[in-house]
Amino acid sequence: MTLPHPTLIFFNGILATQNPQMPLAQAVAVVNKRILAVGTDTNILSLAGPDTKLIDLDGRLMVPGFIDTHFHFYEWAIQRQGVHLEDAASMDDLLDRVSRAVKIKPPGQWIMGQGFNETAWPEARLPSRDLLDRVSPDHPVLLWRCDLHLAVANSAALTCAGIDTATPDPPEGRIERDHAGRPNGVLRELAINLVRRAVPLPSDDEVQQAFTEAITALHQLGITGIHDTRLMDDQDGAAAFRMFQRLNRDEKLHLRTWVSIPGERLDTAIDLGLTTGFGDDYLRVGHVKFFSDGGMGARTAWMIDPYRDGGCGMPLMDMKALAKAVTRADAAGLSTMVHAIGDRANREVIGIFEELEVQRGLAKRPAPKIPHRIEHLQMIRPEDVARLNRLTLALNVSPANLISDIDLIDHIIGEMGQYTYALRPLADSGLPVMFGSDCPVCDPDPLVGIRAAITRRRDDGTPKGGWHPQNRITVSEAIRAYTAAPAAVYRIDDLGVIAPGNKADLAILSQDMFGLPADKLPEVKVTMTIFDGEIVYRQF
Repeated sequence: MTLPHPTLIFFNGILATQNPQMPLAQAVAVVNKRILAVGTDTNILSLAGPDTKLIDLDGRLMVPGFIDTHFHFYEWAIQRQGVHLEDAASMDDLLDRVSRAVKIKPPGQWIMGQGFNETAWPEARLPSRDLLDRVSPDHPVLLWRCDLHLAVANSAALTCAGIDTATPDPPEGRIERDHAGRPNGVLRELAINLVRRAVPLPSDDEVQQAFTEAITALHQLGITGIHDTRLMDDQDGAAAFRMFQRLNRDEKLHLRTWVSIPGERLDTAIDLGLTTGFGDDYLRVGHVKFFSDGGMGARTAWMIDPYRDGGCGMPLMDMKALAKAVTRADAAGLSTMVHAIGDRANREVIGIFEELEVQRGLAKRPAPKIPHRIEHLQMIRPEDVARLNRLTLALNVSPANLISDIDLIDHIIGEMGQYTYALRPLADSGLPVMFGSDCPVCDPDPLVGIRAAITRRRDDGTPKGGWHPQNRITVSEAIRAYTAAPAAVYRIDDLGVIAPGNKADLAILSQDMFGLPADKLPEVKVTMTIFDGEIVYRQF
């Protein structure tokens, strides 16, 4: 049988294939959206035909296309149009950015922003309605903290939402108040949705433009697939899923996308007969998303021991109700993903999955083809890590988040921080570990997450020696968590590995990361991305 001539040949590179039968190679040939052959330069170049495009990698590193397995795509795509606060250096900086947005928008239009981290500011305190009112008296303003578990609104936004002194806290949420009982603008957890529902939704054309631009931006980071994760009490999920379907129908969804279902839509999903994995090569139904607790920055992560500044956080769902929902989903062929940040939350969630295994055994029901997931596992005690290897689960961690959390965690739990972002113990648990950015909570660049996982340092080299360095993992493990691991968890046999017959989703890095000194890792950039055998981003 004569092989077709490849459309593309990449040669003279270092290929970290993720294929145990051939872990390293020099060249790869691509034809018809698929990888035709992998091997040495001599063998692969011999396959070239008259129309084959030859690309000299010149020693660059090729890996499978990155798959970000925890991404809030709709929120990120839309918020890219808003006020960027990720690098706001102080309260004054944040207020100045809001003030500039006020000057270019007609009165009454909403000003949205996301990404501030007050723990990195000299003031180390949250914004308030009164501060926002000084720069935006006529525009409603809603600003999300970087972890998405806290937001701040000004008076105009609170008025639009009907929030006043008499408004009660919603279930699983808290409206912060001053000494007189007046809301001060700080909203925690589901209280945010009281304001969020008052924000006008963008038009379909605006969403499509935002999605298209966001996909292009992800290609520049080497990302060829995401697991889109819905938020609590989601009002945007239907709009997001409609747009993903529209792009897919029009053959413009150049991103392999698994879309999760908000937990409050479980009954609807079961009634419709949806199952995890339903769809095609570009768009599939993912997991059903539940929350067991909140986030550390908002002090709503559920902890075993109190924070240094008081309280143990809060569960966001009754654990018996969560166990019932997980069991119902499991029986219906829907896999679940459960957000668990604090050590108490992780302990409780692991207990729920332990009981599920017992119930499944008694019912003689097989485990789901695609396993349930625990999301984040941000703080977990060693005795609970030891319980994991007896379960059929996948683990999802956001290593990039540890960089922004170092000061916060040191401040609020001290040396107990050794049990946070426990990547080494989790990698040794025997369960598959996948990485996601939790974007827009963190930078979506997979290389940021990889650097954080292997160095546990900021890009300026601090803290020297790494933060709780015993929790570091290797470059190979970090790359696998963004490539082969999610493909294996989702039983996608032709993705995440550079091997003949697999989908030609590939990323090319400017340098070989293996063995590179830690202080040189920030220099590594994505220089080319291939999706479905087509070059969708190129910088050389």
